Amino acid sequence: MFTKKGISRMASNSKVLGYQPGQSFIHQLSGVSKLIFFILVSVSVMSTYDTRLILAVSLGSLLLFQFSGIKWRQVRFVLIFIGIFLVLNLVTIYLFSPEYGVGIYGSRTVIAQGWGRFTVTAEQLFYLFNVFIKYLSTVPLAILFLTTTHPSQFASSLNQIGVSYKIAYAVSLALRYVPDLQEEYGMIKKSQEARGLELSQKATFVQRIKGNLQIVLPLIFSSLSRIETISTAMELRRFGQHQKRTWYSYQPLKRSDYLTIALGVTILCLTFLLFFTNGGRFFNPF
Repeated sequence: MFTKKGISRMASNSKVLGYQPGQSFIHQLSGVSKLIFFILVSVSVMSTYDTRLILAVSLGSLLLFQFSGIKWRQVRFVLIFIGIFLVLNLVTIYLFSPEYGVGIYGSRTVIAQGWGRFTVTAEQLFYLFNVFIKYLSTVPLAILFLTTTHPSQFASSLNQIGVSYKIAYAVSLALRYVPDLQEEYGMIKKSQEARGLELSQKATFVQRIKGNLQIVLPLIFSSLSRIETISTAMELRRFGQHQKRTWYSYQPLKRSDYLTIALGVTILCLTFLLFFTNGGRFFNPF
């Protein structure tokens, strides 16, 4: 028989995307240094198509994820969702413009002759590969930042770089609430299954959709009620009265933080240097 305490324990052991405490060197970095590094690297990767740089950043991202101690199974749901979106993006690019890479790189190397305009060229495959490793570069860094940075420290870092503390605090509340929402969903799901509602792989796809809707809709209304309670409590405490505020989780920058920021600046400068070397955003091996 399921008790409330037992259900809560099972829900807390589920795959929840949120802050994961740890002792890695990434956890020890200040939130502001990780945020600045993530922004600089993301700008670099998104603004260039130099395969050498993007591939190096993607390998570095995977190594950082490995060193952080975060398990892949802990973020499996997010990775599956992003993976599906990535496949749809690549397929859409090919369907709407199957020779887009040919126009970019100025050559046409046919690998397989398809039907009509749908041919397989080395240039198009190379372009799609670049799009793929762009995701491989930024997604692990984004997940790593969210799972190794406490929400309060994230809010403090946003305020340190000039974001209004009201916006920073709203972001902090959202990050805190996502794991709670996932945990509450898991608890309700276990309760429903204990009462005989089949939501596992044994049920049909339609049955699982209906069963999850029975959970999601009440969860949305309870979330709205909780938001109203939090906003009322903040108003009663006169939140937002002053122009500035202090942060309990404020963490001064250390040598490792300055090195992290310097690495991000170096990657960004290298991106601009490659613009001049390649004569544009694209690295052309053809």
